[in-house]
Amino acid sequence: MKWIVGYYGIQAVILLVIIILSVLFYDKRYKKRKSEGIPTGFLRTEEVSVDPITQEKQRVYYNPDTGERIYVRE
Repeated sequence: MKWIVGYYGIQAVILLVIIILSVLFYDKRYKKRKSEGIPTGFLRTEEVSVDPITQEKQRVYYNPDTGERIYVRE
């Protein structure tokens, strides 16, 4: 009986470690910025896309130093 409790206890600990690590190291690069202004260092591109859900046009701004892209509503 003790080995059953230990077996499930170890699985629960491993699951918690995986959850904690995934929250800490989750890839946050693709989250949209909520700021209205364009940060310094970003250059306007000619790329414009239309959000399929809201039908709003979005302009892409690119930072050549970091490679980061942001999408700003027009």
